[in-house]
Amino acid sequence: MILVLAGTQDGRQLAACLAADGYQVVVSVISDYGRSLAELPGICVHTGQLTLAGMQEFIAAQGIKTVVDASHPYAANVSANAMAACETSGVDYIRYERSEVSVPEYRQLHLAKDAGEAARIAAGLGKNIFLTTGSRTLKIFKTEPLLADCRLIARVLPQPDVITECIELGFKPGDIVAIQGPFSHTLNVALFKEYGTEVVITKNSGTIGGADTKISAAMELGLKLIVIGRPAIEYKNLCRTSTEVMARLLAGTAAK
Repeated sequence: MILVLAGTQDGRQLAACLAADGYQVVVSVISDYGRSLAELPGICVHTGQLTLAGMQEFIAAQGIKTVVDASHPYAANVSANAMAACETSGVDYIRYERSEVSVPEYRQLHLAKDAGEAARIAAGLGKNIFLTTGSRTLKIFKTEPLLADCRLIARVLPQPDVITECIELGFKPGDIVAIQGPFSHTLNVALFKEYGTEVVITKNSGTIGGADTKISAAMELGLKLIVIGRPAIEYKNLCRTSTEVMARLLAGTAAK
């Protein structure tokens, strides 16, 4: 049995490929929305956050032989727990992570190591700041004193709990863009213009995460652009493609 931590679209696609190739696959997702996307033929789905202890228990209970960590590139805690759980449980760990987008030279580009640094940099660049970093970092930006006088526009998934979180953090309804991505270059340009954007903040989530079109749209409009770098993690068995994952599995102990 293979456990796939599939918090991403490409992670779900990988799980489907494994199932189609004859592997027994269980996918772990956090939300009911993620479950609705992951429920595919031949795949069992576990819903809910797995702590380190929870992951160890799940591995033992389900007879997991290999964990394929296809969590989001910025989900550092998930990956840390997965590696630790595999180490203590004596099972194989494979990291599947999409490649980063190559960020072109751009005089308005600023690099940040994390959301906190991005918030501080943004404070000196403009008053209208468009956040495309997902809902989990919104509190960092909303509670940064240097941004108290700025308009923050949050682009998030159209899920009730996410919208509620935005409202509770103090976002006005007119500053919440609830829409499912990824987005085309043209739509990004239109949205940035519509909201009078001066600064765009994004993560380098790769092409499948829409990082390329966010960056290109910001550049076309001459906007200030802040790109948050990925967490510095030393992964074991890092793979960039599904083909590499398959080769790792064939070389390992995972049974069909």
